[in-house]
Amino acid sequence: MTFVSPPGYQPVYNPSVPYLGPIHGAVRDGVSIYIQGSVPEHITRFLINLLCGESDSSDVALHFNPRFDGRDKVVFNSRKDGSWMSEEKIRRMPFSKGEPFELVIMITSKGFQINVNGKDFFLFPHRLPMERIRTIQVSGDVTIQTINIIGGAGGSGGGGGALPGGTGGGYPGDHMGGGFPGSHLPAVPFGAGIPGGMNPKRTIIIRGLVPYGATRMGFNLVVSRTQDIAFHLNPRVKEGVVVRNTRTGGKWGKEERELSGSPFTEGQYFDMSIRCGNQKFKAFVNGQHLLDFFHRTNFREIDKLEIDGDVQISYVHF
Repeated sequence: MTFVSPPGYQPVYNPSVPYLGPIHGAVRDGVSIYIQGSVPEHITRFLINLLCGESDSSDVALHFNPRFDGRDKVVFNSRKDGSWMSEEKIRRMPFSKGEPFELVIMITSKGFQINVNGKDFFLFPHRLPMERIRTIQVSGDVTIQTINIIGGAGGSGGGGGALPGGTGGGYPGDHMGGGFPGSHLPAVPFGAGIPGGMNPKRTIIIRGLVPYGATRMGFNLVVSRTQDIAFHLNPRVKEGVVVRNTRTGGKWGKEERELSGSPFTEGQYFDMSIRCGNQKFKAFVNGQHLLDFFHRTNFREIDKLEIDGDVQISYVHF
């Protein structure tokens, strides 16, 4: 069986900064831009611009500019025909020096709703038509792990006009199937039914953060009827291993541990997809193939995802 990425699912991983990259397709109400990154201990400022063209001299629909200058603030603005408009200064700082962050720019009919680390921060009203946006620009004192565009398929996933990263699910707040309502991140332990159950080519996407001090976590594909765990994925952070197993009738099977390393490390975000085939699961983390796990039970009986342990979850999509 050939495994391929879900249609339209093309995040940008670890881009060099300054970064200038295209946003393919039409930007419209309901699209979200999801960015995972971190700011250094000695930050002064960084910026994220949504440009109406393909160069850094284009009109700027959104200028988002956190400044650590003794009077910490975030500056919002727009630029048209080479001239900046009036600044909006928010004298609160949602970012912490030396810490990772999750930033979501939710594009609504009213403006750009900014969400940082699961909390609404500010709504910046549109000054230029959102449909003109073509490019995203990042520069300054910031490191980026992922940039992902969500919701471009209009909630159906992989349809015509899908944007890169449009998974058909939703980041918290965009009210599309597979995401979580509002800006509240799901609590761990986490459990959710898998709509329609497990089948070949089904992909489950999980994004989150491994907090500092984490020791282990578990991602389980479960048969609700028997409480059997058909696939147990168990990153053990301190050991640097990812253990795989199955539990049937209350008894664990033989562990699989062979891997050259683990991508689950303290203080780092991860973007994981688990894809089901007729013979095995394939797990990918941050765009790289991590492991295969051959089925030991009837995968078609799987109907639930459970997550527990030392992990913060920001997004799940079935």
